[in-house]
Amino acid sequence: MLKLSEKECIALINKGECFHAEVEAGAFTVKIDEYSPFVCTAIHNGHRLREDLQNNCRLTDEERRFAEAPYTADMLSSFPIVLTGNDSRFEYDLNRPKAHSTHYKTAWKKPLTTKQRNESHAKHQSFYNVLSALVARLEKQFKNSIVFDVHSFNYQQIEADTPTFNIGTSQIDIERWGTTCQNFEKQLNKIELPNIAVRAARDEVFQGRGYLIAHVNAHFDHTLVLPLEVKKVFMDETTGELYPLVLEELKGGVKQAISESAAYFMRRFGKRKSVRNVDLLSSTLPSEILSLDKSLYKLASNVATLKYINPVNIASERKKFLARKGAVAPEFSYKQLNINPYQFREQLYKLPVSNIMDADIQQLYRHVIDNLATKIDLLCSIGTDEFVYNSLKYYGQPDKEDIANAEFLLRAPAIEGDDEEPIYDAAYAVKSFQKYADDWGLKCKVEKSSRIVAKAMVNSARGSLMINKDAMFTSKELVAFAYHELGVHMLTTVNARSQKLRVMSLGLVGNTHTQEGVAIYSEYCSGNLTLNRLKILAMRVIAVNLMLEQRDFSMTFETLKREYGQTTEQAFTLTTRVYRGGGFTKDFLYLKGFRDIVNLSKTTPLDNLLAGKAGILDMPIVSEMVERNMLERPVPLFELKHKSTPETAVIDYLISAIR
Repeated sequence: MLKLSEKECIALINKGECFHAEVEAGAFTVKIDEYSPFVCTAIHNGHRLREDLQNNCRLTDEERRFAEAPYTADMLSSFPIVLTGNDSRFEYDLNRPKAHSTHYKTAWKKPLTTKQRNESHAKHQSFYNVLSALVARLEKQFKNSIVFDVHSFNYQQIEADTPTFNIGTSQIDIERWGTTCQNFEKQLNKIELPNIAVRAARDEVFQGRGYLIAHVNAHFDHTLVLPLEVKKVFMDETTGELYPLVLEELKGGVKQAISESAAYFMRRFGKRKSVRNVDLLSSTLPSEILSLDKSLYKLASNVATLKYINPVNIASERKKFLARKGAVAPEFSYKQLNINPYQFREQLYKLPVSNIMDADIQQLYRHVIDNLATKIDLLCSIGTDEFVYNSLKYYGQPDKEDIANAEFLLRAPAIEGDDEEPIYDAAYAVKSFQKYADDWGLKCKVEKSSRIVAKAMVNSARGSLMINKDAMFTSKELVAFAYHELGVHMLTTVNARSQKLRVMSLGLVGNTHTQEGVAIYSEYCSGNLTLNRLKILAMRVIAVNLMLEQRDFSMTFETLKREYGQTTEQAFTLTTRVYRGGGFTKDFLYLKGFRDIVNLSKTTPLDNLLAGKAGILDMPIVSEMVERNMLERPVPLFELKHKSTPETAVIDYLISAIR
């Protein structure tokens, strides 16, 4: 961070340059990532006292913090322009006129000297000189601008019910700016906090009579100041103890509320009438995000589940198992894990996620890190009794609704023409899929493999599509699998590699559920999703449930044959899929993911889920990052939208009935 004088700071603002700097020996901080038509201020965030005042102060640190507004700067960290006061309001209060800013006489053992007051007043003046230069610049560039002046308040000694957010409007021209105030209140009311009832109001606790709004009103005609007081629900106001989970949610909520309100303001009063909240946020990737992302990818790029969980001796164990007529369960062997789990977790949680200023992007990386910690537990327990419990933690398990959906599909009567016999072998499939890849412009290799359980699988590390050497395909399967494996899994692999952020290759939380859901949905879009295929997905749900209930390979194998009509080969493949590693629950997510994607497609475009290994949980921030040009916009190989035809009527009905 730069250290600048007031004049140097103003000179950069006048040139329209972006910078981060401490101004006037760190009295306040200016962050300008991009010139956007709104400014956020946290003028009471600071706690500093210069040395000559510390010895004269009669208040303890706790007493000073009680009257200050700690963490208000954290709430504003997502925004492109933020001014933060670093000095304690007891030295000089930026929300009072300069002459009255050193008014806390009871704070001092001895009255301040004229020299001490003058030094504090000079810093007060410096802040307002910089703020004025900034607002002037924004008015010139955008016609109108808006300042969000954020504070916090103590509430435990107030007997009346107090709002979580209080907008002070006493100095606002309501006739002119009233609709913006109403919109801001509406957006604040949308914020959700853990175990806290949220309510926004105007003028209930504070009326907005501070100096910052008075100063801007006196000098500028085209800038609205919105004073906001946030109830200290994010901390213990008496001890100063922080509640991190509340603050994290508050940061995300405030980001949404302020950016939406700023966009509303600019649509009404700015030069452009089609402003979105993402248009007002920074479009550059800060160095702290790029640095963290690089470190995370270097640490975790080798943690690929299927690389370790697929048995290396499937073929020989299948032969033994079938020769013994299923009497003895297979003894699978697995690739050794070349990762030290203890060092991995230690390094994972040392990554400086808190350096990321944007609340939602920070949360995305926290989600990924927590997910990777769970994933390493899963991989470390392959082949042990602990594996199934770690799988449940990582992937979950089918609930009653999932099982009911599976049973519903399995009971559906056969559709005429849907029982096409597989006639194409793996060699033919390799050529067919390679042609699809070439036609779609996907640079990848398609090859046969003896080490996979599924018929086909994308190897993201190698950038290749693996075809089970023993697999046979119907003509519809060749199309459906091309859309599934190449159109989604290979495309997201390629897209992820083109992103500046490698986290999109590592995979966001829930990417298995989401990506498999999109892949099945792509089969549906191709018009080649068959009832047989849906029944295969349903059988995977049943197989996972049987594995969890029976915990016996041979028993599950026999149940699938006897009660569900599976052939010996089908039953062995299904049972192997769910017992590999020691009890693998992933397979129920295919049907669940498909259902969730079908529902999502009715209200939301799915294209941004192709930006990499994305998940529904973080889809809002992924979409935001695409709009902010932080991520490359993905281009689907085909339209991700199902169109009903007479031929798909029965399938459409069955899918519409899935709950």
